[in-house]
Amino acid sequence: MAPATGLPALRKHLSKRFHTGAVRSRNSVVPALQMTICAVAAYAFAEYVLGHTGPLFAATSSLIALGFSREPRLRRVIEVGLGCTLGIVVGDLLLHWLGGGILVAAVVLFFSILLARFLDSGSIFTTQLGLQSLLVVLLPAPAGGPFTRSLDAVVGGVFALLVTMLAAKDPRREPRQDMTKILREFGLVLRECATSLQSNDSTAAWHALVRARSCQPLVDSMRQTLRASGEVTSIAPAYRRHKDEINRLEHSLEFVDLALRNSRVFARRLTSAINHAALSDAATENIAEVLEETADAIDVLAAGLSATDARAREAHVRNARQDLAAVSLRLHPRMLGVERLEGETVVMLFRPLMVDLMEASGIEADEARGYLPEL
Repeated sequence: MAPATGLPALRKHLSKRFHTGAVRSRNSVVPALQMTICAVAAYAFAEYVLGHTGPLFAATSSLIALGFSREPRLRRVIEVGLGCTLGIVVGDLLLHWLGGGILVAAVVLFFSILLARFLDSGSIFTTQLGLQSLLVVLLPAPAGGPFTRSLDAVVGGVFALLVTMLAAKDPRREPRQDMTKILREFGLVLRECATSLQSNDSTAAWHALVRARSCQPLVDSMRQTLRASGEVTSIAPAYRRHKDEINRLEHSLEFVDLALRNSRVFARRLTSAINHAALSDAATENIAEVLEETADAIDVLAAGLSATDARAREAHVRNARQDLAAVSLRLHPRMLGVERLEGETVVMLFRPLMVDLMEASGIEADEARGYLPEL
């Protein structure tokens, strides 16, 4: 009976994995084509134009520089070129002083890795420096000397940058998607807090805290995406006009991150307030309403920051500002029917969160604080 139960589950799992892989492959067709053309072109240039024999590093460095990573490509190109060159220098010097052999190769590799970590934190830089120093010790130098590998790495990096300049995808697409995902989760955090109040369930508030904590990797990932997108707007002529939008998204992300951090503090305090029955029925209803309205405003802000049309974007963001300001005007313990000190703390912790959200929508800090009722 157990195998019969397990087989449908296995088929379902395999079907899901196949579907996920198919979607991922379909979305990677254009980048894969770019990487293939770039690697072959870099190899052909190094071999037929520069006359290098088997210039594998021209192809591999272009693949590393393009890749599927969200890190800026220019940094990867520099890491590959510098790591390759320094690795050859270190390997040649240690080979001259210590001689060859497996034990020497181990010493060279160990020293090269530590040197790379001392000079830079980049994993690609460490890999290239260690690999090149090891190849210098273990393999004979290619025709033209060991530094032909370094030149091949530079060729691959240059071709990768050319592809980035001429065939880059819209640098706004991924940041918009990331921002939508982050703000959607943020809205759910506040709605879960509202639900916990309405149902008097501190566990639900704790679940909201867990959800808020899980947003941090999304924020960190978007920061990487924005760095890469900013690089594209700097080096790709077709997308330079979008630099201001990338800067606005970066500005908004910083304040969304602060608001999310405040939401974690708020959810933790809300858990305690529910456990200690610190809020009256009227205060519970009012604060839950504030949370729901804030979540609605966040949804409007998400629609604005992810909109492709400039007019729609400005209209949504303007509406979000108005909605957030309207909620902020109510954030006084007495106005929300709060009577006990612990309940007042809940409201006081929500006020800086609202200021962060208003700043994320483009309101200046002083103006944002001005919407809050005086205490």
